[in-house]
Amino acid sequence: MTREEKEVIIDELSQKFSTTPYFFITSAAGMSVSEVNQLRRQCFDRGVEYRVVKNTLIKKALETLDTDYTPFESEVLKGFSGIMFHPESGKVPAQLIKEFRKKAGNDKLKFKGASVDYSLFIGESQLETLISLKSKDEMIGEIIGLLQSPAKNVLSALQSGGNKLAGILKTLSEKES
Repeated sequence: MTREEKEVIIDELSQKFSTTPYFFITSAAGMSVSEVNQLRRQCFDRGVEYRVVKNTLIKKALETLDTDYTPFESEVLKGFSGIMFHPESGKVPAQLIKEFRKKAGNDKLKFKGASVDYSLFIGESQLETLISLKSKDEMIGEIIGLLQSPAKNVLSALQSGGNKLAGILKTLSEKES
């Protein structure tokens, strides 16, 4: 690979890292070609972009960003590395990794690290944490639901109270006649 080709890849990665706040670094070492193709197919089906890139190129691309990714250098950027990008959620790639492991085996796809909204998650133990994260849309939905709940309670109380009041008035008017 020539220096110019490497610079093009670094520029592409820098652009991708800066515009995509959710990316995972994995290791697919030891996987067969058919297993990697199956992983790529699952990634495509879920809107996850998967690329295999040399660690030195990833490191140089991360150095161009404002966020400090130096913790990745010691543990994450070792051995075979593949990057999963998702434009909207840090949960989707984490779920994909977990489901792929169930089918192919736990030793096939290793989670090395992730950046979710520029927060770093390093090591296998962080995968369950990432799966439990809620997406931005899920959080907005929950907040809207919580805000609507008191209003719905007030409206239903007023409506049920109005029916009771009407029933009481009707009963009183019938009693007098």
